[in-house]
Amino acid sequence: MRFANLYMLNGLWLLIVMGVLFWYFGKKYRMVLAKFAQSDLLKHLIPSALTGLRRTSMFVLLLVLFFSILALTRPQWGFSWEKIKRQGLDIVLVVDVSKSMLSQDVKPNRLERTKLAIRDLLTNLKGDRVGLVAFAGGAIPICPLTVDYGGFVMALNNLNFDVVSRGGTNLERGIDEAIKGYAQSNRKYKAIIVITDGENWDGDPLKSAKDAKELGIKIFTIGIGTREGDLIPVKTEEGDQEFLKDKDGNFVKTHLNENLLENIAAITQGAYVKASGTEFGLNLIYDKYLFGWEKQEFETKLEKKYFERFQIPLALAVIFLIFDTILWIAPGRFMKTKRN
Repeated sequence: MRFANLYMLNGLWLLIVMGVLFWYFGKKYRMVLAKFAQSDLLKHLIPSALTGLRRTSMFVLLLVLFFSILALTRPQWGFSWEKIKRQGLDIVLVVDVSKSMLSQDVKPNRLERTKLAIRDLLTNLKGDRVGLVAFAGGAIPICPLTVDYGGFVMALNNLNFDVVSRGGTNLERGIDEAIKGYAQSNRKYKAIIVITDGENWDGDPLKSAKDAKELGIKIFTIGIGTREGDLIPVKTEEGDQEFLKDKDGNFVKTHLNENLLENIAAITQGAYVKASGTEFGLNLIYDKYLFGWEKQEFETKLEKKYFERFQIPLALAVIFLIFDTILWIAPGRFMKTKRN
């Protein structure tokens, strides 16, 4: 036997409270009657059976509450084995973690806004597998394709500017690492979503896009930042904040490179979306381009299907409630008064 909603047993505290209240008000009731008349006279004014009826009613109501709480815990026993099939898409998210993502032209900064949008996307996924790759001057897989969204979020929370040791920006390596994530997948539909400001200092991401096309992978790109650009805040060893400078001492300003991102998406027949304050782009890509893709089965497993038994305590609660109602509607059937 097991309880699906075990936390509902906390309702038993209510049962204790109700029992104490019944006792308290019963005591107050007897004290009021004692002030009204002497005990010998009360026996003639109020039949003892009526007092017993009140006590019985209180006890029955406590039983109604007890069995109602028990029904809410959803007791289960007995089970059957059931085949559970998972169907969905494969989506690898490639996130830029270079220093340019520290820019605050998108609040709180480009990377933190990206992480918020990815968490929001997870609430829309319907059994799809999702993976995560981080890139800067190099690239590293943060989370393989998985349906364990809880584990994925833990990996996402640890995503920062230190996970890739090599500085700079090499979008080619980010895309190549995402392609490797599909090495063991024979799925018909495969998607890579790149989230970056589009700045690229090394490698040839267009070549990687062509490789992805040959493998049947579509790349969708999201540009984050502004065309006007912004300075890049960094912390000194003393913990103070300053803006990033180049080797000549000039402030470095990072700009959104939409042209490159549009070309990458076009090569694979994907799509480009510019992130904005109202629509980051991840949910738009999923709803408009990915949701209609044919979902394929990638996992079948046996799970125990427990039989619900909440109907039993619920029926008992109803029976006792009806019994209590009958007690008061037809008290003559249950009370025998002395006749002189």
